[in-house]
Amino acid sequence: MPDSFHSWLALLLALLAFASLGTTLWQFLVALKFPLHRRSPSDFSPAVTLLKPLKGTDEFTAACLRSWLAQDYAGEVQVLFGVAAADDPACEVVRQLLVEFPQRDAQLVICGESLGANAKVSTLIQLARLAKHEVISVSDADVRVPVDFLANAVQPLHDAGTGLVNCFYSLANPTTAAMRWEAVAINADFWSQVLQSRSLKPMDFALGAVMITRRPQLDEIGGFEPLADYLADDYQLGNQIARRGHRIALATVVAECWSPPMGWAAVWAHQLRWARTIRCCQPGPYFLSIISNASLWPLLWVLVQPGPRVCLAFFACWIVRVTSAMLLQFRLTRSRGHLFYDWLIPLKDLLGAVIWLQSFIGNEVVWRGRRYRVLRGGKLEPRNTPSTRN
Repeated sequence: MPDSFHSWLALLLALLAFASLGTTLWQFLVALKFPLHRRSPSDFSPAVTLLKPLKGTDEFTAACLRSWLAQDYAGEVQVLFGVAAADDPACEVVRQLLVEFPQRDAQLVICGESLGANAKVSTLIQLARLAKHEVISVSDADVRVPVDFLANAVQPLHDAGTGLVNCFYSLANPTTAAMRWEAVAINADFWSQVLQSRSLKPMDFALGAVMITRRPQLDEIGGFEPLADYLADDYQLGNQIARRGHRIALATVVAECWSPPMGWAAVWAHQLRWARTIRCCQPGPYFLSIISNASLWPLLWVLVQPGPRVCLAFFACWIVRVTSAMLLQFRLTRSRGHLFYDWLIPLKDLLGAVIWLQSFIGNEVVWRGRRYRVLRGGKLEPRNTPSTRN
């Protein structure tokens, strides 16, 4: 390698290493400023319809759904559970919960129509027809919330300029090494990256674990129907509402996502689906996101230009990265369990660089056991070949 090229390469990697360090500190500081977990309930308790699209069950389904029926909320609450087929095992779980909560205005709805490539949105379209109330909440089946979640999450809607409220979420039960690796991405990086983006411009997308909006905003974008062929229906819902001048707000309460044990293949497929979806929805920011990889660039720099000072900078960058990620995970989850797996943080970054590269090689994803091609803008095109992965 010519000396001049080697020098320029070392300089470039040094700049990228310090840029990634600066980005890490930026994300950490904006995350510290956000009033996470703060409670601020008030007398504002509008009537709410909860839409819960379901498909299949696992050991956590009943507890997750029960948390929504057990909400301590002063306003009226209607709960609509939707399944695509009457023989879905989720039906029996819902029936048992309806017996357990007879006082709730809740029902199981069979949503047999197929209205688009996104089966979840197809169910939402059919559930929305039965919604009684103006405020509508959409949440995934694997989401568990505290008893005061709804009372706090609706508060931003008191401002007429707010078109949609969403919240951060944690991976609550990373039981395998692969899930603990993914937990770094969710519990440390994702929410701090969202806040970093929001420090530059108002949010123009939504986070899909829980979304709360009003009927007028839904009607303004044509309801859920325009989302029926998109993979990232949460992104599209928030984006279309924001494009019409409404504010996307972040609630300070946190939801939990509970998942059955997953191995490396399932977690990798999930991360790749997520990466390709973001790449299609926000190609420019996603391409530049590799700059913030705070383990990759210091490692490449020290490999190209080993020496005492570079080694010192390398270790300093990795210490900042690991420490900040550990603190952010603790702040979101309020659990010290992840502290025993801090070695996964650099591994997450290095494997994340591989996923970043892989996301540009092809546009197929696996979702709910089926293969799709993700088209420009995030639209789904079903493939004929089914998959055994989830």
